[in-house]
Amino acid sequence: MHSNVVGQTLPFPEPKSASTVGNTLADSKHQWRSDTKHLPKDAPNIIIFMTDDAGFSNPETFGGPVHMPTLDRLANTGITYNSFHTTAMCSPTRASLLTGRNHHRVGAGQIAEFASDWDGYVGKIPKSTATFATVLNEYGYNTSAFGKWHNTPVTDITKLGPFDRYPTGLGFDYYYGFLAGETSQYEPVLFENTNPIQVPHDPTYHLTEDLAEKAIQWMRTSKTLAPEKPFLVYFAPGAVHGPFHVFKEWADKYDGKFDQGWEALRTMTFEKQKALGWIPQNATLNPIAETQQKWEDIPKSQHEFQTRLMEIYAGFLEHTDVQYGKIVDEIERQGQLENTLIIYINSDNGPSSEGQEGSISELLSQNAMPTTIEEQIDVLNNEYGGIEALGGPTLDVMYHHGWAYAGASPFQSTKLIAAHLGGTRTPLVISWPDKIKHDGKVRNQFHHVNDIAATLYDILDITPPKVVNGVEQQQLDGTSMAYTFDKPDAKSTKTTQYFEVMGSRGVYHEGWFAGTFGPKAPWSTDVTGVINWQPETDVWELYNLEEDYSQSNDLAKQNPEKLAELKALFTKEAADNLVLPIGAGLYTAFYNASQMPTSTLTQWEFFQGQTRIPEGLAPKFVSGRSTIAVIDAEIDKGAEGVLFAVGGISAGFTVYMDKGFLKAEYNAMTMNRYKITSKSAIDTGKVKIEIETKYDAKERLAPATITLKVNGKEVGQGRVERSVPAIFTASETFDIGMDLASPVALDYLDRAPFKFNGKIEKVDIKYID
Repeated sequence: MHSNVVGQTLPFPEPKSASTVGNTLADSKHQWRSDTKHLPKDAPNIIIFMTDDAGFSNPETFGGPVHMPTLDRLANTGITYNSFHTTAMCSPTRASLLTGRNHHRVGAGQIAEFASDWDGYVGKIPKSTATFATVLNEYGYNTSAFGKWHNTPVTDITKLGPFDRYPTGLGFDYYYGFLAGETSQYEPVLFENTNPIQVPHDPTYHLTEDLAEKAIQWMRTSKTLAPEKPFLVYFAPGAVHGPFHVFKEWADKYDGKFDQGWEALRTMTFEKQKALGWIPQNATLNPIAETQQKWEDIPKSQHEFQTRLMEIYAGFLEHTDVQYGKIVDEIERQGQLENTLIIYINSDNGPSSEGQEGSISELLSQNAMPTTIEEQIDVLNNEYGGIEALGGPTLDVMYHHGWAYAGASPFQSTKLIAAHLGGTRTPLVISWPDKIKHDGKVRNQFHHVNDIAATLYDILDITPPKVVNGVEQQQLDGTSMAYTFDKPDAKSTKTTQYFEVMGSRGVYHEGWFAGTFGPKAPWSTDVTGVINWQPETDVWELYNLEEDYSQSNDLAKQNPEKLAELKALFTKEAADNLVLPIGAGLYTAFYNASQMPTSTLTQWEFFQGQTRIPEGLAPKFVSGRSTIAVIDAEIDKGAEGVLFAVGGISAGFTVYMDKGFLKAEYNAMTMNRYKITSKSAIDTGKVKIEIETKYDAKERLAPATITLKVNGKEVGQGRVERSVPAIFTASETFDIGMDLASPVALDYLDRAPFKFNGKIEKVDIKYID
């Protein structure tokens, strides 16, 4: 007997002769083996929506100012939760959600860009903590992810990979989105699976709309080709993280609705929250923080600017929710809505105050580049056409921290503060018509994003695997929420949960919460608290959340014994979950930038057509890093196009040809565009172009001289009076021979990606300091 399967025999008789093969096979009852079914017969489709930086109190559904029809629809047919929590930061929340573990345990104590070499902060999800997508895929689900994926190591985002920590390496059959913390909604830096793709420069394009369309296409494909299999859609767009990008008509819906300022908005929202029964009647509205700017202190000349930024944010949030609605509508058209579990996590953390006092270039604050609002409005009016440009593709805008605080009503603080509920708490809605009946009762059990995986396993009767792909698995940290589906008043089964982000930390235990603010307010540029920080001297607060929903009554002095108990518990949880050393999330961001995940090279050799190289792996043209770039090229008369560029519309450095002239532009965070051009058209034929960027000193904001040379002769020179200290953008790339995504220079805005029409033999770049 012969077999092509080791240890088995074919399930039909061996033919006696060639002439009888056909008859023997025809008479055989052989059939293809069938896969064992591991899922319940009625296993639901699963859709998880999670918005970025949306906060607690913005949805009209729960008392806020923003109309969100999809959230309304699901809340009115499903169940709602008002005590659900995140980690207070994006990457950590996503890693915790996907794995069912605490964020430090999966190496996500900080965003990937600021990872460091401590186990809890390394920025790599370990193989011992498989995602629920991996597990559900093995059990028979088709799986897909769309939108923001901020959990791939920065050093892996190249055409060389490795690809095991891309979404398709972590359990998803299909992925479409971006791998960074943010990207333009108009000209995003996208990937399909592991392949970089370029979107068209189309004035009608918007990323969130594109993501929804791709998700619908994928769901239709799943239904057509594998209708017997349930599917999982993880849909987490970049909206409404900065930059705030949305078409004018969406922002105009909110024209004049925020003219009263953020404190009045916060108060109105609080009153509506109580009227709706969304928060307890005895809840207290926390006042605006002492370090925050009051509306009455904003000059009237700035009111239009500040209110327009909030109008754009509101329109952006409504637009995002409407895209979710398209996906829900598609499920309904397919006749599968009744047996689809939809988990709508309103936000991955609290609303973001990182726009600080409002900005036309959001990374000004991350680079700690001092500007005034008056200066920004002058640039807006003189170079971009005024208020109408806000929300459009040429500016990366973000609102004032006061609007973020209004979006956290009634709590203290915002995103990045793990000690206060304004940074961690978000509304949650769950809809599953077949199994969950709408009862109009708000669930107030204390739960966390790490509970979602446990909940999915529970409803599917899946025991979390002990081994995945040969790797022994760590236990889940999450607790199933399924008990709350039909028992709205059940006592919470989650007794303990720690929180920590960049030194801001706390712990919940059986109704009590103790925490300490941390060394830096995210709405302030002041970093002296970080520089002089001694964690052991931090002042801790204590709250009884059973009686004090909004953390308004600090009991630390009245109950020092309970505070001591919880501080000791935090220390234990921190040790168990790889949180130590406290504040490690600040290390590369504030103490030692040289340890950021980045290229170790000091010189590079590039070739024409090499693109999509992450800024972190490319030569740096930021403060203090002097460089010389040598370009061997062949050009004709009237040559045009980009020789090399890094960054995008908000900041970057580009060298290009235009009508035979050699040009360079240093875009210093939109506020200053330093332009250098050759005195005349340069030589044609084979040429050697040199671009020297020489800084006056190795200091933040240091001035620099940029010199242009052709065939050894100086043809142009100019000054950069104030350089960018750290990064140009969060997702734009280094490109040779073109400028992909958004263009660095406005001068070729309408010609992007402005491909070079000559020939580039090579580009050598090295540091000269």
